[in-house]
Amino acid sequence: MDYKKSIPDTFAGISSLSKNDAQKEIGRIREAIIYHDRQYYIKNKPVISDSAYDRLFCRLEELEERFADLKSENSPTSRVGAEPVGSLKKRRHTVMMQSLQAALEEEKIRGFDSTIRNAAKRRTIEYMAEPKFDGLSVELVYTNGALEYAATRGNGGTGEDISNNVRTVKAIPLLLADEGTIPARLAVRGEILMTKKGFQELNRTRIAENREPFANPRNAAAGTIRQLDSRNVAGVPLDIYCYELLQTSGNEPATQEETFEFLSHLGLRVNPERKKCLSVDDIARFRETMAEKREQIDYDIDGIVVKVNDRPLRKKLGSRERNPRWAFAWKFPPGKEITRVYDILVQVGRTGILTPVALLEPVDIGGVTISRATLHNEDEVRRKDIRVGDNVRVERAGDVIPEVVGRVEEDGKKKRGAAFSMPEKCPSCGDTITREGAYHICPGGLSCRAQLEGRLRHFASRGACDIETLGDKTVSHLVKRNMVTNIADLFALSKDDFLSLPLYAEKSAATLYEQIQNAKCTPLDRFIYALGIRHVGEHIARVLARHFGSFDKLRNAKPEELLHIREIGEESARAVAEFFGDPRNNTSIDRMLDYGVKPEDAETKQAQKLAGTTIVLTGELDRYSRREAKQRIEALGGKAASSVSSKTDYCVAGKRPGSKLEVAKNIGVRILDENEFESLVH
Repeated sequence: MDYKKSIPDTFAGISSLSKNDAQKEIGRIREAIIYHDRQYYIKNKPVISDSAYDRLFCRLEELEERFADLKSENSPTSRVGAEPVGSLKKRRHTVMMQSLQAALEEEKIRGFDSTIRNAAKRRTIEYMAEPKFDGLSVELVYTNGALEYAATRGNGGTGEDISNNVRTVKAIPLLLADEGTIPARLAVRGEILMTKKGFQELNRTRIAENREPFANPRNAAAGTIRQLDSRNVAGVPLDIYCYELLQTSGNEPATQEETFEFLSHLGLRVNPERKKCLSVDDIARFRETMAEKREQIDYDIDGIVVKVNDRPLRKKLGSRERNPRWAFAWKFPPGKEITRVYDILVQVGRTGILTPVALLEPVDIGGVTISRATLHNEDEVRRKDIRVGDNVRVERAGDVIPEVVGRVEEDGKKKRGAAFSMPEKCPSCGDTITREGAYHICPGGLSCRAQLEGRLRHFASRGACDIETLGDKTVSHLVKRNMVTNIADLFALSKDDFLSLPLYAEKSAATLYEQIQNAKCTPLDRFIYALGIRHVGEHIARVLARHFGSFDKLRNAKPEELLHIREIGEESARAVAEFFGDPRNNTSIDRMLDYGVKPEDAETKQAQKLAGTTIVLTGELDRYSRREAKQRIEALGGKAASSVSSKTDYCVAGKRPGSKLEVAKNIGVRILDENEFESLVH
C-alpha cells in the first residue's frame, strides 16, 4: 500500500511479521511520514487527516518497539526527545556565521547600495530582499541527505550542539527530499522561531503554573531549543525558515533566488515573503509592505535583509571581520508603547492572592521588551475598563514595573470583548474564592497547587528553613514531575530521587538531601515564617515564637489569645487563626511532623533578658549582618527600632555610622560598640 495516498483504518498484526517484512514496512511508513510532514509543515498542503497521520505514526512506533534494532535516529519517532544531556557540547561551524551590518536610516541603505555599485563597477545591482527574522540563528548540516547535527550561531565560529532538540521540531526534515540530486554534504543557515500564537499559549501555561513568562517569542525559542532535556522541547510550537546556503558538495546555485528554489526542492522550509529589487526605492517599498504585514504574520520580524542576488559577485565583494560586504539589515523602528491585550489571566500568588495579569503583544519600552503587565485587582481592571482585544498604553512604573496605564480608543465600531470579572473558584484547586477589601484570595493554603512552587521557594529561603541548594529550577522540576505535590512531600524524598533530576550528581544530591534533613529542626520563628501565613513576616513570626515557645502551643492557640499579643494586629491574628483552623493545612503539617519535622522550641518572653528593651543599629558590624543583629535582639525579647527616640535604650554604633549616632548622643542614649553589643546579647 502507498501510505502517501491513503492510510488503512487497521493494520495487520505485528506478531506474524518477519524481520524482513517489518523492515520493508518501516521503510515505507518513514518515507510516507516524511512526505506528509513536508506537505503539512513546508508546503502547507496536507493530503491526509490528522487522525490518519496519527494511525500511521502509532504503527511505526509499534513496529520499532517490536523490532528495536531497526530503529534509527532519523526516524520520525525520534522527534519525541531523547534522554537529557549533562551539557551542550561545542561545534565548529562549517563556515563563519557572520552578523549583519544594520541601521534604521534610509541614508545608510543608500550608502550600502552606492558602495556595492562602485565596487562591482555596475550602474544597477540586483538585490534579494527578505524578512529579518527575530529568532535564533542555527546551522543545519546534512550528510548524504540525513541530518548529522545542528548548532546555534554562538560566537560565529563555534556554537552549541542542539541536535537532539532540533530533531523534535517537525518543520526541520530529518531526511532531505529526494526531488533531485541530494548533495553528499550540505550546510544551511536558518532561523528557529516560535509562532506568536504558540508563544501566547506557552506564556499562558507558565503564568498559570506561577512561572516567569518569557519576554518575547525569540527568548522563548532560544530558551526552549537550548534545553538539556529534549523531551521538554518536543511539542513546543517551534518553526524554522532556511535562508542561506553555507556549504554544499554539489553545484552551487548562481543566485540567492535560485538558492531558495534549491533549498525548497530539498524539503527545507523557506519563507515566501521575498522580492527581487533593482533599486533602493524597490527595497523601500518592500520594507514598507513588510512593516504593514508585521502585525498580521504569525512570527516576529524586526526589519528586512537586503542581499546581493548574484552569488559569484558576493565572493568578489568578500567580507569584513564581523559581517559580509554584500548584505545589509534595514531595521524597523522600535515598537511604540501602545500594544494589544490578547488575554487576561488570573495568577495565584504564594499567599493565595489572585492577581489579574494582562498578556500583551510584545512591545519595546525604553529598550526592554514587555509582554505582560499586572492589572493589580478586579477594581483596577474595571476602573480602567480593560478588556481582551483592547489597545492599551503601557509604561514601566518607576522605569521598572510594567503597568497598563489605560485603554486607547480605536476608530470604527469594533465590538469589544466582555468585561473582566474574577473567578468564583480558584483556577488551580477549585476552592471558593474569598474577598478581603480589594483582594480576592484562595484559602487553599498548603493544598493549592498554584501556590506550591512559590511556597516551596519561600519555605527554603534563607530567612525560613534555609535549604540553600533547593533552587528555583529544582523546585520547578519537583513540582512538574509530581515528586512534590505538597510541602510535606519534600521530607519524604531520598537522595536517589534527586539523582533523577537534571544536573544532579552524587555529591549535589547528597548535599540537598542533607540540607532538607537539617531543616527538620529549624528554629521555631523561622519555621513559622516558612509556612507562608498571610500577614506573618519575619518579625511577627519571632513575636509568635517568643510568646508561645512551642509550635504545638501556637497551633492550638485560640483566636482571642492571638489578639491579646501586644505586637499582633487584628489582621495578622485572623490570618494565623484561619491558617491553623483549616483542616487541609493541618493535614500537611501532620505529614511533616510524621516525617520527623520538629521545630526547635523558643525561649518564652518571660525568660528573655531583653524583654522591653529598644535598640537602634547604625553602621556596619564585623561579626553580624544587619539582619542577624536584629534577629538576635528580637530572639531575646528586645525591639530593633529603625529610628532613635526618647524610648531608645541603646544605640549600637558600627563602622561608618549614620546620623542616628548623633541623634542618640544629643538625647543621651547609651552608645554601645560591637563588643559591648555582643556581651549584651549573649
